[in-house]
Amino acid sequence: MPCTWITSDLQLLLILTLFLVAASTITSSLDRKQSTVTPPAEVNTSLSVPVGTKAVLSCPLVLCTSILLTTWEIVLRDKLPCFRAFRGDTNETKGRNCTDERITWASRLDENPALQIDPVAITHDGYYRCQMVTPNGNFHRGYHLQVLVPPEVTLVQTENGTAVCKAVAGKPAAQISWTPEGDCVTEQKHHWGNDTVTIQSTCYWEGRHVLNVSCSVSHLTGNKSLSIELDQDAKTSAPLRILRIVPPIFIILVIIGSIWLLKISGCRKLKKTEHTSVFEEDEMQPYASYTEKNNPLYDTTNRVKMSKVLQSEVDGMSLHTVYVPEV
Repeated sequence: MPCTWITSDLQLLLILTLFLVAASTITSSLDRKQSTVTPPAEVNTSLSVPVGTKAVLSCPLVLCTSILLTTWEIVLRDKLPCFRAFRGDTNETKGRNCTDERITWASRLDENPALQIDPVAITHDGYYRCQMVTPNGNFHRGYHLQVLVPPEVTLVQTENGTAVCKAVAGKPAAQISWTPEGDCVTEQKHHWGNDTVTIQSTCYWEGRHVLNVSCSVSHLTGNKSLSIELDQDAKTSAPLRILRIVPPIFIILVIIGSIWLLKISGCRKLKKTEHTSVFEEDEMQPYASYTEKNNPLYDTTNRVKMSKVLQSEVDGMSLHTVYVPEV
């Protein structure tokens, strides 16, 4: 009988010991799990912001009381990385390579260490990363920021009758469509200095009676549509202008040519007449000299003429001439 009582006491003691050991093991395991918190993986987000607006970039959601250090890394094109830091226990902020005054802290750092860009410029394209250090680990969040630039839209009709729709300096590139559809050619021009793109669409409607056309531009910043009334005479205006200019020019050339020909012809006739007159005078001069010397009639006539001249001179002087007959 005494042996039975001792055996039962030993079994009960053994069971209690095993229970206490198991309870202790479970409790320590639960405490270990509660004290070890695995931080989530880094999250990267693509963010599109229109130029000229305000952007706020937030860090991961963590209790502010447990944040030891918050840092922002800003990587922009053609610039050194910028670092901004805030230490929670001392309320101290530091920065390195950060010269853009438009990028600042959004609000009270002990409440929300977010980053603010105001206003957003096209040069703010880049990567922004927030890192928060806590007793339970580090937390990260990244932003791939894309700045949107609305294009300037124009619609005109050219002299040859085609319609040209342009979406100038948009970011990203815009898309152009026509109503009604026509025979269109689209061209792109990249502006590498600021990553903007100009889209030009040239369209014509040959052989169709189209009076009005519309150009629709689709873009992330918004859509825009322009309409124009086509000038049906535009296709023939250029040839008509040429036809109007050619006849007057032709007439002027004909007149100038005629005057030039008449002038040349007159000069030739004048030269020919002068040459003939000189030739005839030169030909007749020897004959006239011979006649004067050898023709008695020509000599008598000259004498009579000379006598009359002398007589008139003498009469004018009131003198009397006495003729003495020859013996």
